Amino acid sequence: MASTSASNDNDMDMDMDEVEALILKWNPEGSAYSSVTSLFFNDRTEAMDYIHSVNQLQKLMHSLHKQNSSSPKLILAHNLMQIAMKRLQKEFYQILSMHRAHLDPESVSSTTSRTSFCSDSYDDASPEHDVRHSADSISEVERVSSEAIADLKSIAHCMVSNGYTRECVRVYTSMRKSIVDEAVYRLGVEDWSSSKVNKVDWEVLELKIKSWLEAVKIAVRTLFAGERILCDQVFAGSQFILEACFAEISRNGASLLFRFPELVARTKKSPQEKIFRLVEMYAAIAGLWQEIEAIFSLDSTTTVKSQAYALLLRLSESVRTSLAEFESTIQKDSSKTATNVAGVHSLTVQAMNHLSTLADYSNVLSEIFFGVSPPPRSPITQAYLYSPESDDANATEFSSHMARLILVLLCKIDAKSRHCKVVSLSYLFLAINLRHVVAKVRTSNLLYVLGDDWLLSHEAKVKRLVANYERVAWGKVVSSLPSNPAVEMSAEEARVVFGNFNFEFEKAYRRENTYTVTERDFGEEVKASVVRKVVPVYREVFEKHRIAVDSVRDMREYVIFTPQDVENYLLNLFSVGSASSGTGGNGSCFVRKNIA
Repeated sequence: MASTSASNDNDMDMDMDEVEALILKWNPEGSAYSSVTSLFFNDRTEAMDYIHSVNQLQKLMHSLHKQNSSSPKLILAHNLMQIAMKRLQKEFYQILSMHRAHLDPESVSSTTSRTSFCSDSYDDASPEHDVRHSADSISEVERVSSEAIADLKSIAHCMVSNGYTRECVRVYTSMRKSIVDEAVYRLGVEDWSSSKVNKVDWEVLELKIKSWLEAVKIAVRTLFAGERILCDQVFAGSQFILEACFAEISRNGASLLFRFPELVARTKKSPQEKIFRLVEMYAAIAGLWQEIEAIFSLDSTTTVKSQAYALLLRLSESVRTSLAEFESTIQKDSSKTATNVAGVHSLTVQAMNHLSTLADYSNVLSEIFFGVSPPPRSPITQAYLYSPESDDANATEFSSHMARLILVLLCKIDAKSRHCKVVSLSYLFLAINLRHVVAKVRTSNLLYVLGDDWLLSHEAKVKRLVANYERVAWGKVVSSLPSNPAVEMSAEEARVVFGNFNFEFEKAYRRENTYTVTERDFGEEVKASVVRKVVPVYREVFEKHRIAVDSVRDMREYVIFTPQDVENYLLNLFSVGSASSGTGGNGSCFVRKNIA
């Protein structure tokens, strides 16, 4: 037994001598050479021997402590361990500094994502591509990065296992946090306050939002993803330590990143363009949500994930509020309507431009409005154009909201039509504005949002409004002619028919030619439609019964208009006061012609 103990002591002494020699060789406070030279950079093989020696020293210390807790050898071992830890702490710092370019998050995330916590999210390459990449496509940057990470991992494991966790973590978090914070700053993410956001001009704030939209993608997919992967690899042996490190490194930068959109959402500025920027920021966070959940899945980073989720809720709420404010703006619009013009109102143009742009974000807005029912219809909106809107059981909540906003707009236009000086003009005014709405829906993503049934229904309403105009404006003219023009009639009856027609036509024409229609193509369509309803019937009456009027003198007195005159007059409508038949006229009165 004595010989065995002596043998063990001799082996321990030999091990201690070897360990002591290597540790003292690289004592950072020893020779000038060791103080300026990096062990891991100079000779990685010797560096691995150094790590092994430190681990051996730890085992020797345990053995010595069991034998004699006050042994001089144990004191020496403690001193050697302190020297070794100073060396490793210095090496740890030097590797982090010297390989900063190779440990940037972009290099780390692209190099190591294949085996990371979220490899599926960041690498779409096929397994065959991975094999080829691993076999023959490892670049120099990837090689250096992999070696640096392996060295950091070895040092971290050694320091942690030997009770120097605090020193290791302090060096690592200090270095990496400064890199992350600097990267966030370089991405243009500033530390905004609520008062600053409220004071800055909207145009400036909009530029900052666009910058943030680019920054958030880089920050999440490259910066924080790479940093999380690096933490996972360096501290793979300790979940607690990697959580603490990553939380310390990323917390401030992530909080700053996700704070800016919340301040924008809360700002008192509310231009119509704001809703588009809110939707874009919501879409950016929602599109990155899987990555955010994976990167900040640690217990220590729950606050970051919660902040991002709360931001989604805040942005969606602000979008819905902005749309409600837009509806209120329509309802409160007090812009005047010209009393003698049938044209597209500026409110219609502005509102439909806004809604058609919103429709470009329909996928995101459908998510924001999911489960949010529109307000119940009021009696006023239900009475619009004398028929309620059709209910589509398959319509999404967002589609229903958009349909409601257009309905509110049309009701407002309906109210403005009451300022028209002529009833028939109000129908043209409504028809022109609804026609613009329909055209905007047909040529934008609003058609995808509202559907073909909505479009067909409102195209029919345009036709119904035009029919109402024709009935109110020209109904008495048509009624003055016999329902059956071919029926025989006496000279007296013919004189009555022509007299009534002359009276009603002149009265209607003078009234309907006191205003203009700004939409030329629409005006031409309406005039052509009126011609089709009036002229053929009048021509048949004219050709069959003008002879029955009797004498030439009577004919000149009672048959004032030829069918061509009537057509020319009608085609000259909406030119404010001009009453020319095409063969003469003095602007304000009809020209009686010889028809014999």
